[in-house]
Amino acid sequence: MRELPRQLTVDQLAELFEGRTRFVERLATEPDPLTRARTLVHELSLDGKHEILAAHPAIGQRAGLSERSAAEQGTDADPVVLEQLARLNAAYESRHGFRFVVFVNRRPKAEILDVLRERIDNPTDAELETALDELVAIACDRWVRA
Repeated sequence: MRELPRQLTVDQLAELFEGRTRFVERLATEPDPLTRARTLVHELSLDGKHEILAAHPAIGQRAGLSERSAAEQGTDADPVVLEQLARLNAAYESRHGFRFVVFVNRRPKAEILDVLRERIDNPTDAELETALDELVAIACDRWVRA
């Protein structure tokens, strides 16, 4: 496992955060970008927060995944679980206005269904901050496992 870096390029950060966003470009100018990400992510405008969440793939998404996301989401392809994830993801986005993001941490998709069910009725402002924390946790985990 690697320690958190002192500096990362835009391209390295874009891989960790699933896309080149204004947030990623800002992080590339920061010392200790992954440590700073934990704070800076909460200081973004609402549009900036939505931008970085939209760049991340939905849990259970099959097409268009990066190699890293595909590996993290695993091969659990139970059609019933995938259908439930798709339905709950859509309900979550409709309710909150942004994508559900969770640090899978090698858990099966069926277990993530429980997390999604627990979080879907949370207040939107709290859920937004939780999703951002999860996004940064994913990026940090990607770095130390690479």
